[in-house]
Amino acid sequence: MTSRDQRIAQHIRADAYASWLGAVIEAIEPGYSRVRLHVTEAMLNFHQVAHGGLLFSLADIAFAAASNARGQTAVALQVSSSFMRPAQAGDMLIAECRERDLNGPIGLYEITVHRQPDGALIMQCQATVYRKKHWFIPQS
Repeated sequence: MTSRDQRIAQHIRADAYASWLGAVIEAIEPGYSRVRLHVTEAMLNFHQVAHGGLLFSLADIAFAAASNARGQTAVALQVSSSFMRPAQAGDMLIAECRERDLNGPIGLYEITVHRQPDGALIMQCQATVYRKKHWFIPQS
């Protein structure tokens, strides 16, 4: 990992919201990220399952990490989400985001959220970013 890659990862990991949630960004590479989150009682809705906003937040943190991992500012244009099964207090969730295509400033991503250790699919998203001309970590 280059010094620039390390600065990009450090910048992304400084996300205050991710930290507040307790989300841990385990891997950051251009076009890929993996984020871990332990579901607590405070994250449940009135049905006693993980709040949909929490699951979306976890997916969005992974999306932001993967799409910004080149040091160029990328912002969400669209996210489509499918909730497949509920998550419970005590569950460990892993969100992975993979870049599927780049077309100029537009990028297409797939995000999955799985429960560990059984691997059950909790949520799947397809998302699109727009890459601005701004580099938050300048190119060499």
